Amino acid sequence: MTKAAALELGVHGIRVNSVHPGTIDTDMVNGPEFAEVDRDAYFRDMPVPRIGRPEDVANIVAFLASDASAYCTGGEFLVDGGDLAGTPVPR
Repeated sequence: MTKAAALELGVHGIRVNSVHPGTIDTDMVNGPEFAEVDRDAYFRDMPVPRIGRPEDVANIVAFLASDASAYCTGGEFLVDGGDLAGTPVPR
């Protein structure tokens, strides 16, 4: 949908990008149903081995809203610490 909208709206000077957060340290992931989750173990094998922070997402959004991203359209920006990239090979 992001790419289709970017193709359709670019001629009107409208850029279309989407932001896809992974696990971000917000109230949504701090509920009682997650009390037993060992966060250190969960994030240990990720390329960036920590939970995301709200400012990680905010920084991407600020970039996309700025003139610095004037030539970016149709992009899908992952903010997931590399989670969807896969599990790194152990060293």
